[in-house]
Amino acid sequence: MSDEQRNTVWRFAIIFTIIALGFIAVLGKIIYVQTVERAEWLKVAEKQVPTLKPITATRGNILDCNGRLLASSMPQYYIYMDTRVPALHEKNGKLFHAHIDTLALDLATIIGDHSQAEYKARITNAYRRGEKRLKVCDHRINYLQRQELEQNALIKKGKYRSGIFFEDQHRRIKPYGVLASRTIGSIYGEGGSGNSGLEKRFDKELRGIDGMSSIQKIGGRYESVTVEEAQDGMDVVTTIDANLQDIVENALLVKTAERKAKWGCCILMETQTGYIRAIANLDRSEDGQYYEAQNHAVQRVEPGSTFKTIALTAALDDGKIKITDTVSVSRHPWQYFTVKHTDAHPMDTLLTVRSALAVSSNIALAKLITRSYEGSAKKFVRRIEKMGLMDSVYCEIPGADKVRIDVPKDTVTLSKMSYGYSVELSPMQILMFYNAIANNGRMMRPMLVTAIQQNGEIEKSFKPEAVKSSICGKKAIEDIKGALHDVVWDDHLGTAAARQWSRKAQSNLVSIAGKTGTAQLIIPGHGYSGRHHRMTFVGYFPEENPRYTCICMIEDPQYPYDAGMDCGSTVRVIAEKTMAYTGCYVYKEGEKKLEKR
Repeated sequence: MSDEQRNTVWRFAIIFTIIALGFIAVLGKIIYVQTVERAEWLKVAEKQVPTLKPITATRGNILDCNGRLLASSMPQYYIYMDTRVPALHEKNGKLFHAHIDTLALDLATIIGDHSQAEYKARITNAYRRGEKRLKVCDHRINYLQRQELEQNALIKKGKYRSGIFFEDQHRRIKPYGVLASRTIGSIYGEGGSGNSGLEKRFDKELRGIDGMSSIQKIGGRYESVTVEEAQDGMDVVTTIDANLQDIVENALLVKTAERKAKWGCCILMETQTGYIRAIANLDRSEDGQYYEAQNHAVQRVEPGSTFKTIALTAALDDGKIKITDTVSVSRHPWQYFTVKHTDAHPMDTLLTVRSALAVSSNIALAKLITRSYEGSAKKFVRRIEKMGLMDSVYCEIPGADKVRIDVPKDTVTLSKMSYGYSVELSPMQILMFYNAIANNGRMMRPMLVTAIQQNGEIEKSFKPEAVKSSICGKKAIEDIKGALHDVVWDDHLGTAAARQWSRKAQSNLVSIAGKTGTAQLIIPGHGYSGRHHRMTFVGYFPEENPRYTCICMIEDPQYPYDAGMDCGSTVRVIAEKTMAYTGCYVYKEGEKKLEKR
């Protein structure tokens, strides 16, 4: 072996030995770390685990049928300042002292809750103490205020030089205030889940899916790094028309306030589709003002005389009576076993079935229904069931009550059921029945939502749905329609017709047909009261080609009370303004008249 070859072998041997020793050293260090130093390094690793923080998804909007916001999550911001950032302390705080006056001035001008001097003192004191998270402003600011503040010379330098940063919060607002407030519903706190109304029913769709971020140390600073993006909630498109809602709510407010009623409820439904275009609920508070507190629209009550139409429809369609049949009534009570039936408009006469409904005679209805179903009360209830009124009709409002129409145990109860006692329906269910009459027997499900959409694209749509294709035969519908016409237009008998100083439901602008209802209220410990009543009018318009059905119910108005005067006149005002708004007529407020376009 030559000297050159021998030198080469030695060089490779030295290199191999060095590599082998290095490998042994590394292996030894690994074993040492895994055994001797294991506990210490595990503690260090725990401190380095990124802190996970949820990213709250923006809650979706609730829109009216024209795309206007009924409920929305608007971004608002808290302003914080980390006074310890190095840039503010360089060169004896040159940057801080150069901008503190303009910063304090902009805060005072744009936010306005403190003076410039107060802001300056607040921030300067925190700067001297070296506060990490100074809450610059006591309350949240809106997006426009943030944009203005971001033009400030110090804030424009960014949070790593100014120390100022914004934390966003989303606040649920209702741009139209109390309009349809109970139906829209509410949420728990800020950014919480739905608590009532549509907010609760469609909480899953509105809420979206929260994302996730982690707080990690990057370049010597802790940064929020998005791990998973939040998926914002979807929008719910309702059937409500904000303009019609305003018309309905104002008309109801005027009447309930005038009559000092306990509460009032009014619903406007589109006849052919079942779309609810407006729904108002007003409760009188201790200060005498009215607010949306309960959703009376879906809470069942004894309907009073509006149930007479349902009872007569059943008897007519069963062939038990004819619209031209007659029944005698008297100024004196009619004794039926243990119960005395009386009329609000007593008279000694012979009434046809049609005129009995127009004048709303309790005696006539009690006689007609007991004669028709005495001994077969179960058949009476089953006939009403077949009309679809007692079906478990889906409603978007959580907690909606079901109809209560039980088979009476005796004919005395049957006689009271004939004119709206011992039964319970919600205003929405009463409206659904009368809408079927207006719609030539086709009963539509009341609808409040037409679509769920994401970024303007429809994800799911809801079409009008018929509960029953026909609640009864055509002849019964025609007969009932004639009687409901007389309620408003028979000046001698109609309980909602024009009489003396009150026009009630009779309008010279739009033809309305419908039915009044009066029910005595139960006073705890005293039973039914003759001085406390629930007033109702439910009707449709224009009568010749119904486009809308409307119900107005007013609880315990101040004496004197009259369903036609209290509720009928409210529906009349709504009908006139609705027909003007929807383009059929021009409504001239000063002249109080409608003109065809």
